[in-house]
Amino acid sequence: MQAMILAAGRGERMRPLTDKLPKPLLAVGGKPLIVWHLERLAAAGIRDVVINHAWLGHEIERALGDGGAFGVRIRYSAEGTALETAGGIAQALPLLGNAPFLVMNGDVWCDWDPAAAPGLAASLPDGGAWLLMVDNPAQHPNGDFRLAPDGSLHAQGEPRLTYAGIAVYHPSLFADVPRGTAMPMLPLFRQAMAQGLARGAHHTGRWTDVGTPERLADLDAELHAAAR
Repeated sequence: MQAMILAAGRGERMRPLTDKLPKPLLAVGGKPLIVWHLERLAAAGIRDVVINHAWLGHEIERALGDGGAFGVRIRYSAEGTALETAGGIAQALPLLGNAPFLVMNGDVWCDWDPAAAPGLAASLPDGGAWLLMVDNPAQHPNGDFRLAPDGSLHAQGEPRLTYAGIAVYHPSLFADVPRGTAMPMLPLFRQAMAQGLARGAHHTGRWTDVGTPERLADLDAELHAAAR
C-alpha cells in the first residue's frame, strides 16, 4: 500500500524555528520528525510514500531526496499555497492511486506500528475512514470524537478522544473535493461518521503533537533519555 505524509503547513506556532526550516524537518532524538515516520514505514514494508509540501518545500526535497537513504520511494506533491489537509490529499490522489492509503501528519511523533495499516485498508469500505485516536493531551482536553465500544466513531457524545493525525482513507472519501482547493478534513470526517463509515482504535502508547517549541524540546529530551 501507499502512505502519504502531510508536510505542507507553515508551522506558525513553531516560529522562529520554522522561519528557515519546515516543521517536519525539525529534529527530535537526533533525527528529523519526518524521518521517524519514514523509518517506521520502511520497517513495516510500506515503501511507496507521497509527501506534500508548500512552505520551504525545496528544503524537504533536498533533505529527503528520493527516499532511498531511508528505505522508501518518495514522490512529492507540491502545493503553491497550502491546501489544508483534505485539499492536499485530494491534490495528491493521482499519485496515491485507487486503493486505500495511510496518511500521517508530518508534525506528530507516535510509536504506533504502521504494519497494521494494510489489514485496516483491506476492510475499509468505499468512502470510509479509519482514525487512530489517543488520550486527550493537556492542550486539547475536550478531544475530537467519541469512539464506541464497537470501534465506530461519532461526532457527538462522551467520552471523547483526540485524533492522532494518523489515518487510513478510501480515496473515494475525497471524490467531491475540487483539485487545487483548500479544505480541512473535519467536513469529511463528519460525512463519514454520519454514513456509518468511520471507525477507529484507541492507541495507548507514546504520541506527541509537536505544535510548540516547548513540546519539541520535551520530546527531544525524552527520546535522548530513552536512548541512553
